Amino acid sequence: MKRPEIDEYFLKLAAVVAERSTCLRRHVGAVAVRDKHILVTGYNGAPAGAVDCLELGCLRDENNIPSGQRHEICRAIHAEQNVIIQAALHGISLEGATIYATHSPCVLCAKMLVNARIKSYVSFGGYSDDTFVQLFNAAGIEYRTAERPPDAISFLE
Repeated sequence: MKRPEIDEYFLKLAAVVAERSTCLRRHVGAVAVRDKHILVTGYNGAPAGAVDCLELGCLRDENNIPSGQRHEICRAIHAEQNVIIQAALHGISLEGATIYATHSPCVLCAKMLVNARIKSYVSFGGYSDDTFVQLFNAAGIEYRTAERPPDAISFLE
């Protein structure tokens, strides 16, 4: 049995977090980590207590809005935004943290992550807009892509 490398481990956790998504287009999960310890997690979905797209349908699909455009026409809060919100609610600083996510961030999330002072962002999936790359470079945030982790979970019984 091979022990997963640290990036694979946290990316696999982000993929599990993404399973809670209520988005009909894309399931995104994110895990904030510092010193190899999980700080908070987040996935994309409707605000707490609000009816979600699983029940109401997708506004973006109904209006033929392509991915990466018109972010405001969506019920969902992005996974990265939920990471920031959860950290704030629980009094956890994200300064110096690494975000492990299933997808690269949109530019709006990237702006928030810059101000949260994260140090790095790792993902295995892309997003239709790569505007965030210039912003991360200017802010000194390391961005890297990794292999998609295996779906199987290995464990001894």
